[in-house]
Amino acid sequence: MTLPPAEATVFARVELPDDPDLPSLPKLFDSGWVCEMIRNGAKPQPARIRIHHFIHSIGNSATVSYEVEWPGDSYLPSDYYVARTGRDGRIELRRYPDDQRLPGLVFAARPDAALQLINDQVLSTPARRARVQLIRYRPGYRAVLRHRFGRIKLYARVVRPGEFEAFLAAYQLSAQSGYLVPGLAGCWDEGGVLWFTELRGSTLRRRIRKGKAPHPDSLLSGLEVLWQAPQRASKVHPLNLERAYQRALRSFKHNLRDFPESSRNLQKLEELLSPFVQSWRPASMAHNDFYDDQLLVLRDGRLALVDFEDIAPGDPLLDVGNFLAHLRWSARFARETHAENCRDYRDGLRHAALSRFGWDEEGLALREAVCLFRICTNAIRHPKADWRGRLDAGLLLVSECLG
Repeated sequence: MTLPPAEATVFARVELPDDPDLPSLPKLFDSGWVCEMIRNGAKPQPARIRIHHFIHSIGNSATVSYEVEWPGDSYLPSDYYVARTGRDGRIELRRYPDDQRLPGLVFAARPDAALQLINDQVLSTPARRARVQLIRYRPGYRAVLRHRFGRIKLYARVVRPGEFEAFLAAYQLSAQSGYLVPGLAGCWDEGGVLWFTELRGSTLRRRIRKGKAPHPDSLLSGLEVLWQAPQRASKVHPLNLERAYQRALRSFKHNLRDFPESSRNLQKLEELLSPFVQSWRPASMAHNDFYDDQLLVLRDGRLALVDFEDIAPGDPLLDVGNFLAHLRWSARFARETHAENCRDYRDGLRHAALSRFGWDEEGLALREAVCLFRICTNAIRHPKADWRGRLDAGLLLVSECLG
């Protein structure tokens, strides 16, 4: 799918393989079509369009989200649009915060409606004004917004209403870790919205990249408490590692099908990873998506866990392996000034975990490789002009994990 050269100034050129079952998919990467649909005959030509997410269920549906910047003299704030197409070829274009799968988002994202929700569900003394800032948004899945009124700041998490109970249960399990967690200030279960108190600090990712991260032992101590928590029957579901792995594998096979050498390298990795994934079973409670951007280092040095929705039965080695995989990815793709610090912290964390728990080195390496394999989907989910080079480089890192 190739964008017209004339539109490259507002829309980065991305070329991805077609999906024969989704006839309208190329339009989602056609700069001219996207511009006209967004303008709808009324707005000016966008100054810039950036692709945020590409969510592709091969043969079934595709969703692309765009951030749109307007010319400075139009005095229009940036907009966020989402286009979705399916097998019938129809394309649905929606403007944030309209999201059918997140019905609470339209209320949480608009200041007047958000203020009413906060006064109804959170505050004992009504506020008169609320400011809303979008922090993170994955169309159809979840969103994070900052709600500010006076000096008070809360973070609103918006999830699908059907996932509300599981998300709340995972949050309650996070209290069984050795980390500080934000307080739950209120919730609106029908809309799938939860408000959490603000914890002030810097992300562990930033501290690692600056060479100012806490010793790995403090990181492992918080995790170890969580691993020792009893595996009670609850509303959370055990990690399905095979499903996540197979989803990544299908994406890679589809997108690399026209590149023989890349496909051969992928096949070799599949032969090494698939037997492990198929035999893997949960061993204890675990975080299941543990990495450096999920934690804050507070001003007093304590570690706070701010992302916890995947806590469920899992695997301690997989938690550490996932953290190592993210550090390995950062060491490869982060700025050179940060890469060395990422490598050093990864080496220190790996050594500390093996020494502390007496784990098998090969078992930890396998888990790091599987997690890194999944992280390689970043090259597809956040596509850029050099997506294939990034994917090939990422898969080479997986090979390095396996020796």
